[in-house]
Amino acid sequence: MSVTITTLVVTFALLLAGGLWIGLSMMATGIFGLEMFHTLPVDKVLAQNLFNTVSSTELLALPLFILMAEVLFRTRISDHMFTGLAPWTTWLPGRLLHINVIASTLFAAVSGSSAATTATVGRITLSELDKRGYDRTIAIGSLAGAGTIGFLIPPSLPMIVYGVLAEVSILKLFIAGIVPGLVLAFGFSLMTMVLSFIRGTSSSDQMRFSARDRLASIRKLGPITALILLLIVGLYGGFASPTEAAALGVAGAIGLAALGRDLSFRTLHEAAVATVRTSSMLALITSGGAFLSVAFNYLQIPTYVVGLVSGAELSPLGVVLILLVIYICLGCILDGMSMIVVTLPIALPAVLAAGWDPLWFGIFLVVTIEMAQLTPPVGFNLFVIQGITGETMTHIARAVVPYFAVLLLLMATLIAAPDLVLWLPGLM
Repeated sequence: MSVTITTLVVTFALLLAGGLWIGLSMMATGIFGLEMFHTLPVDKVLAQNLFNTVSSTELLALPLFILMAEVLFRTRISDHMFTGLAPWTTWLPGRLLHINVIASTLFAAVSGSSAATTATVGRITLSELDKRGYDRTIAIGSLAGAGTIGFLIPPSLPMIVYGVLAEVSILKLFIAGIVPGLVLAFGFSLMTMVLSFIRGTSSSDQMRFSARDRLASIRKLGPITALILLLIVGLYGGFASPTEAAALGVAGAIGLAALGRDLSFRTLHEAAVATVRTSSMLALITSGGAFLSVAFNYLQIPTYVVGLVSGAELSPLGVVLILLVIYICLGCILDGMSMIVVTLPIALPAVLAAGWDPLWFGIFLVVTIEMAQLTPPVGFNLFVIQGITGETMTHIARAVVPYFAVLLLLMATLIAAPDLVLWLPGLM
């Protein structure tokens, strides 16, 4: 069995090194493994598996949530969030720096994408914070960190992919991510306060807001709040499935764009094209990962790995700590979604054998890919911010270090207290 595993790992690595797309690399590795070490009719298995994966009704939520985020990205919602949130943050240490965290949390609740959250919030907040003389390093670090909340606060694209591949309820995954997501947002704000105390807040920012200003700002936050409530009531009130809630979200996003006079044929065309590109990429990765999982099962690799874990007599804590180290290392060379589909066929059986809940492991995985968004050289949030600011990757990576530490602290909390994830879904 070790020869089989080594052969597949080397094959996959060579395909990636040769520049083949990761979805096709996984598919080709699965085909090669079955042809070499099994007697199945690979063409029939591949065709059936691809059809079953891409025709999954649960995956239909993916392009809809992506379309919703793309439409919102092209509106002035980020402008309104900045002006709407500004009067409510001036009493906090760090003042307007907290807008990065709060705005990212709000947008994450209607986006599901870390990159979309970072780009939408960052294109307004960074320039405004620069004008007011705030510490640029804290501004960049807080944006990069808070942008990852887009993966944890539902709706979440990685949760949908994990739910489909691991056969876990997507709605329960969404509910399980709420409390850790809010805890993470609080941790990022707390880190911003600490860094502001250490480095000193802006002395040039003399903005003052009256009670009337705060009341007036609520109108700016009204549209995004209404869309969030629409999704919450639809999903958690039992009125809509994740796919139906995604459709409601698209309708709501188009409605907001129309009310804000941002809706045009060009806007819809650009959003549709971007959605097709992103959805196609995710569909290819998911299909390749699903087929590789089938190949692993036929080759009995998960059973072999579970046997190794049982034979090593590792504690449940030991299993997840080993996985955590592996995922942090993988985050330096793979994007988060690829990490899920590549490792899940082997990692999930090992985790279940160690006694961990698959719902908890889904949130564990999401937090690890949030870390991957911040680890160079492949950290996608770092590239997004580099595109906005023009700063060097080294400077951005240094700015992110304190917020990466917050993610590590959240991971330690999830491992020590799994009920932080499980208690809210358990109320269903």
